[in-house]
Amino acid sequence: MTKKWYNYFVSVDESAGPADQPPSTPAEPSAAQTVADIAASIAQPAQPRMASLPGPAASFDEIYNAAEIRPPDHGYTIYKIADMLQSEHIRNLPAEVKRSSILLALDAAGVKLQEIIEDAVKRDRALDTFERVQQRSLEELELRKTAESKQIQEEMDKLVAEHRARIQANADAVAKERERFYTWRLQKQQEEQKISDTVSHFVTENPITRGVPPDAPPPGKSTVK
Repeated sequence: MTKKWYNYFVSVDESAGPADQPPSTPAEPSAAQTVADIAASIAQPAQPRMASLPGPAASFDEIYNAAEIRPPDHGYTIYKIADMLQSEHIRNLPAEVKRSSILLALDAAGVKLQEIIEDAVKRDRALDTFERVQQRSLEELELRKTAESKQIQEEMDKLVAEHRARIQANADAVAKERERFYTWRLQKQQEEQKISDTVSHFVTENPITRGVPPDAPPPGKSTVK
C-alpha cells in the first residue's frame, strides 16, 4: 500500500492483455448508471440545513461550511477525485482507463465510491439551496424596490400636479389682472375723450391726452382761446 494511486493503474495496465480484449469479468453496469444508482439511493432532505447563512458574495467553501459539509478523515472528496482525473499521469488517457485508475486508488485507500458520490451530492444540494436563498432574496428585493419606486412616482406625480396648479394659478392671476387693467384703460380713454371734448371748446391746442402710453412725452403748453 506504499505505492501512489496512479502506480496501481500502471501495474494493472502492464499486466493487461491487448487493448481490444475485454476483461473476462461478469458484465457490470456502466459508470454513469452506477453513479446514478448511488445518487438515487441517497436520501434527499427538503432543504439542506445551514448553520449560518453566508453572504451573497460567499465563496463555495463558505457555502459548504455553512451546510456543515466537512472533508472525511481519509481526505477523499469529489474535489480530490477531480484533481486526480487532471493528473498528468492519466488526464490524457481514455475515460474508461481513468475510471479504472480512480477505482483502484479508492480501493487501495479503503474508500467506497458511494462516499465520493455522497460528498458530490451534498455539495450540489448545498449550492442549490444557496441559489434558492439568493433567488428568493432577489425577488423580495425586487418587490420592495418596485413598491418603493411606485411610491416615489406617485409622490412625484402629486408634486408635479401641485406645481402645475400653482403655475396655472399664477397664469390665471395675471390674466385676470390684465383683463381688469384693459377694462380700466378703455374706461380711461372714454373719460379722457370726454374731458378732451370739453376742453376743446376753449383751447386751440388740446392739452388732454387720449390713450397715450404712460411713458409718452408730456403734452405741449396749452393755449387758451
